[in-house]
Amino acid sequence: MGSVLPLLALRAFTEAGRHGSIKLAAEAMGVTSGAVSQQIRQLEERVGVALFSRTRYGMQLTEAGARIHPPLLKAFDQIALTLGTLETVKTRQTLTVTTAPSFAASWLVPRLGRFSDEHPEFEVRVEATNRVVDLRDGRVDVAIRHGLGNYPGLKTIPLMAPVLIPVGSPRLLAGGPPIHEPADCLAYPLLQDHDRADWPLWLKALGVESDPRAERGPSFDDGFLLVRAAEAGQGLALVRDIYAYDEIAAGRLALVLDRSWPAQFAYYIVSLPEVADRPVVAAFSAWLLREAQRPAEEPHRA
Repeated sequence: MGSVLPLLALRAFTEAGRHGSIKLAAEAMGVTSGAVSQQIRQLEERVGVALFSRTRYGMQLTEAGARIHPPLLKAFDQIALTLGTLETVKTRQTLTVTTAPSFAASWLVPRLGRFSDEHPEFEVRVEATNRVVDLRDGRVDVAIRHGLGNYPGLKTIPLMAPVLIPVGSPRLLAGGPPIHEPADCLAYPLLQDHDRADWPLWLKALGVESDPRAERGPSFDDGFLLVRAAEAGQGLALVRDIYAYDEIAAGRLALVLDRSWPAQFAYYIVSLPEVADRPVVAAFSAWLLREAQRPAEEPHRA
């Protein structure tokens, strides 16, 4: 016997044995009765034994046919099941969301498991970038943006408005002067945001006179990097509370002073209006809003 399997003939034999009828086998395969009969005849010629006997009750398996039919039936049923799984994978809806790396790493990604548990029928792809992605090209479904919420032509849903809190390494604070008032922070190296604006604005909002030390120190263009630098004991950092709660709870950072000040910007869920009502987008947006309302563990001072 050749190495090439006569799959069509084996399928014809399997369906005829399943239904006990050439006609019903042909209907199951979507071919003519003549085609099924021909395939079975060719299979019998190839193996050299009769696989069916015809009686007035229809097609009956011979002894040889009865021996090979069960494993073939199981094999073709398994193939059908596998193809069904592939179809399911094909029809699963995928959502692509873009947001800043710092927000993705510190807030979104650690929570995504809960969305997958609630909606196993959806798959989420996270694109972490500081670049503002144009949603009109159709590649990205949802953006979580940090700004003033002014996004013309897009549907915008307020998500959360984090506040800035001063944090530092417990080891750094233990070896330095005590901090009782906002001005006391100036005795430490200050870690700056990318435009060196947060510390001067925070100190001014809390009544501290202008001081050149407020604008000194290394700067970072990403909030997550700012948190890492503070953890390493390089200085004090003003960071969004959502970026630091886990680190404070784990003892890697400490709240320097309980004088938070709302950040100017907020986070928004942004999508095209015609995309917002898609089931996967609506489900993801609703889940984000629920997550934003989850009570966070309040940080404790060192």
